[in-house]
Amino acid sequence: MSIPESLPVRLSRRGFLNAAALGAASIAVSACSTTGPGPAEPPPPAYVEPPLADYVTMYAAVSDGGFDLPAIPVDKIDPQYLRQIVQDPTGQKPGTIVVDTTNHFLYLVRPGGQAIRYGVGLGRAGFAWSGDAVVQWKQKWPKWTPPDEMIARQPELKPYSADNGGMPGGLKNPLGARALYLFQGNQDTLYRLHGSPEWRSIGKSVSSGCVRLMNQDIIDLYDRVPSKTPVIVTADVSDPTAGTNHKGIAIDSGVPTG
Repeated sequence: MSIPESLPVRLSRRGFLNAAALGAASIAVSACSTTGPGPAEPPPPAYVEPPLADYVTMYAAVSDGGFDLPAIPVDKIDPQYLRQIVQDPTGQKPGTIVVDTTNHFLYLVRPGGQAIRYGVGLGRAGFAWSGDAVVQWKQKWPKWTPPDEMIARQPELKPYSADNGGMPGGLKNPLGARALYLFQGNQDTLYRLHGSPEWRSIGKSVSSGCVRLMNQDIIDLYDRVPSKTPVIVTADVSDPTAGTNHKGIAIDSGVPTG
């Protein structure tokens, strides 16, 4: 039997149509599987400062460096001066310490627009110096050496003069459990952030000292900040350069050698 001449044509047309259909399907599948830009990655979550302990725990009695610090009666202190996390009002970079001498606050700026705020007490020296500095030196239970000018005003301090070796660290030492020594360049400003057993003076202006924190607070701050931490002392956190004064009243003769 002979094969009609038209059959190869029909087969060729059928093969063409089949090939075309397969090509179209392939294109459709390819179009479905084409990888374009995926959905945008969600932004990382904003930094949230870990919560602080409750006040009774934060200000509980503690043994430190061979000394027994008594508990602080938090119910007798204005709550605004207790350690807390707040929105940062300073606009400074994280890691900066800002001392607000108008409102008796010290801010440790944290990421995410937050700050840890501590209440402070201020003395004559605390109001006398303002400006930028860095934490050049840190000391636990520091020795206190009143300068000659202070001894001239208060002769009863002569036993603690530099010639007599200063006052050893301890519960009655005016620098408290910790001291942060502020420098500008290589120059000691004689300005200190320090502890104090006198919790009643927090939030107030007292007769002597620089910037004093409750001992439990200065221990917490000491552990959070490294050397070279920038410090701004100002009467106006919105304009830290206003009223800069670098002629402080010395309360300490300087960093001990060695």
